[in-house]
Amino acid sequence: MRARVRGADGPVVRERRFRTADLSLSQQTYASVAPLAGETVGVGMPVVVQFDLPVTDRAAMEPEMAVESTPRQAGSWHWLSDTEAHYRPKEYWQAGSEVVVDLDINGVDAGGGIYGQESREVAFTVGEAHVYRIDAQRHTMEVFSEGRLLRTIPITTGKAGFTTRSGTKVVMEKYESKRMDSETVGIGGDEAYDIADVQWAMRLTSSGEFIHAAPWSVGSQGSANVSHGCTGLSTEQAAWLYSMTRRGDVVEYTGTDRAMTLDNGFGDWNLGWAEYRAGSALG
Repeated sequence: MRARVRGADGPVVRERRFRTADLSLSQQTYASVAPLAGETVGVGMPVVVQFDLPVTDRAAMEPEMAVESTPRQAGSWHWLSDTEAHYRPKEYWQAGSEVVVDLDINGVDAGGGIYGQESREVAFTVGEAHVYRIDAQRHTMEVFSEGRLLRTIPITTGKAGFTTRSGTKVVMEKYESKRMDSETVGIGGDEAYDIADVQWAMRLTSSGEFIHAAPWSVGSQGSANVSHGCTGLSTEQAAWLYSMTRRGDVVEYTGTDRAMTLDNGFGDWNLGWAEYRAGSALG
């Protein structure tokens, strides 16, 4: 469909494409998108698209999943499964970027008798460049904003048997207060715990690694690793960090022999660029 309108500033032309299909014998897959519309995120935030039914013809769906950034930055989709695709730029997003995700999927044949349902457009903004560098051997966190070191914080990470993963992680969720029950991550027996009110908690992995206030380990922060995998700070330091952090901020870990993986939360930055692009349906 092509529409042409003439105004005081001259003509404007808009084009849109759509498809028709007999959907009476088919199923339709709906896509959810992160970040949220209007959200301001950190420089490491991937675009996450999740489908409620599998997309087996990824090569048909992916061309209709457009991401445009201002300023323009190279980027790629990477399919983690038939129901989840992520998009990230080659390098961290440039601070201040404006990004628009246009899922023009309504009626697209996703394969196996499934069609896309409800096209969506989501716009978000990238905030200041926050990168936190954690060294598990030195027991420190260096907090950088726009390349400037703001503070070096004493921390503790995972003890033997509960080693914190090294690699690049991205803040997924934030909680002013969160119950932490070890049974939910498979820790029981003598190591079990259930803490009702853990303050200033920020999730880094789906498997249960957080940055949070840990007043019970202040004596070890800066000198020893005593946690079950989380990164513990004093309550004062955790509150300060929480106040400046957005979803999508980057946390880079070094100093352990356990590696972060692509599919454990927003692990997109743990693949090199060529390998990440190879996960696109379009090559």
